[in-house]
Amino acid sequence: MSESVYAWLAISIYVCLGLSVAALAKRQLGQGMNEFFLANRQLGGFVSAMSYAATTYSAFMMVGLAGLTYKMGVGALGFELTYLCGLVLVVFFGPRFWLVGRRYDYLTHAQLLADRYESRAVGIVAALLCLIFLIPYAAIQLMGIGYLVSVISKGAISLMTAMILATSIAIVWSNIAGLRSVAWTDALQALTMLITSIWVLFLVVDKGFGGFNAFFEQMEQQTPRLLAGAGLFKFNVFFGLALPWLFFPLSNPQVSQRLFVPKSVKAFKQMIGGFLIFGFIYTLVSIFWGFSARLLIPGLKEADLATPSLLALPVVPGIIVVIVMVGILSAAISTIDSILLSLSSMCARDIVKNGLHAEISEKTELIVGKLIIPVLAAVFLLFAFWAVGKSGFAFMIAPLSAAASAGLLMAVPAIIGAFFWKRATAAGALGSMIGGAATVLLLQLTGYKPLGMWPGVWGLAVCLILYVAISLLTVAPIRKAEDFIGYINQNLSKYKFV
Repeated sequence: MSESVYAWLAISIYVCLGLSVAALAKRQLGQGMNEFFLANRQLGGFVSAMSYAATTYSAFMMVGLAGLTYKMGVGALGFELTYLCGLVLVVFFGPRFWLVGRRYDYLTHAQLLADRYESRAVGIVAALLCLIFLIPYAAIQLMGIGYLVSVISKGAISLMTAMILATSIAIVWSNIAGLRSVAWTDALQALTMLITSIWVLFLVVDKGFGGFNAFFEQMEQQTPRLLAGAGLFKFNVFFGLALPWLFFPLSNPQVSQRLFVPKSVKAFKQMIGGFLIFGFIYTLVSIFWGFSARLLIPGLKEADLATPSLLALPVVPGIIVVIVMVGILSAAISTIDSILLSLSSMCARDIVKNGLHAEISEKTELIVGKLIIPVLAAVFLLFAFWAVGKSGFAFMIAPLSAAASAGLLMAVPAIIGAFFWKRATAAGALGSMIGGAATVLLLQLTGYKPLGMWPGVWGLAVCLILYVAISLLTVAPIRKAEDFIGYINQNLSKYKFV
């Protein structure tokens, strides 16, 4: 059979399996917003961990990070390990999200901010930040799928067709049973992408180099510049990419929303531990894929084609290539449908209900959330169509990811202050998010980098200054702050988080 037949067959099997899992999840679907968007806060440890991993590690890893390694070298490892270092934030802030989420029935981090600062405007602005800056991040998942499937099928499945297919799958799975179906399919997808990626790495190293010793020797001999220090990264580039990644667990709603869903403290701890193990292994595999491609296929014009080109080599059997394609496809789709759910829940809860029509029923609110899903998906697809025709470092998958996260970073001071600074005010939160986001957008659109520093660095500096200065000049909701922070401090030890 031809490559296209194998590709379509594998995708069909994958879709059927995913639909079966989603249908099983629907049997447990209850009523209401919490049930649809948070699985009623009842996910177990293993499913939570795999869902967290599949949501986080997407086409960015096996396509984007491998491509960044191909182009820039070992600094890509340090860049990605910054994210795992940021997991310390989850260990520290995660229990706090989990506690207040259950007490105040928060659906999103924007709702948390609106309630803590006693300002609907804060929640609306936080939600709008996510809507604006998550569009490119969701689009790169589609770009990764397009690159991969079109190359592996040798053009039989076009880039555009692959992206449209992935968008359609994400819409369907998001609507079947909300987060419950997404989380259950995430567990299947996370295991698929980890196992297949390790499998291919060992095949490539064995057949292409003759073992790991020979692989490392060739790396030292043929790519010494990519292994020296931070590789080809300059400090300002590395810092600009890594800073948003450090705060990714707090700033990205599809990730922070996962902190609300474990059913118990034990499940919460299992989620963090399982994700840490998964993430470390998957990061190393992605880096080795990038170096393997650099050694075996030097001179690629587009670094993001490193993974598809590696999989097209004769050292990887065709059937395994197709399985790996499905693994990466599933990783990207899991991120897309998680983003769709997070953003649609924010539109329904933070913008429509809390911002525009407080009197609407929960049933109507849920209908609004479901209707927004295909609209958002269409926007993601249009942005991907536009970006895929662009060239240059800024339009590689990894830099685009960091650029999107730079805008989301502007909510981090308000989030941290909500948990620790009683003097923080709604005006400070609003001023910091708006001022920081405007700075990031202005610098990204103009391409201007004062002192060589990237937009996220300057945006965060402006954001912090505005947050502190405006808060000190305005009146804080002290009673709410004392209740909010006091409840957390009283219950951290009670629930055995500490």
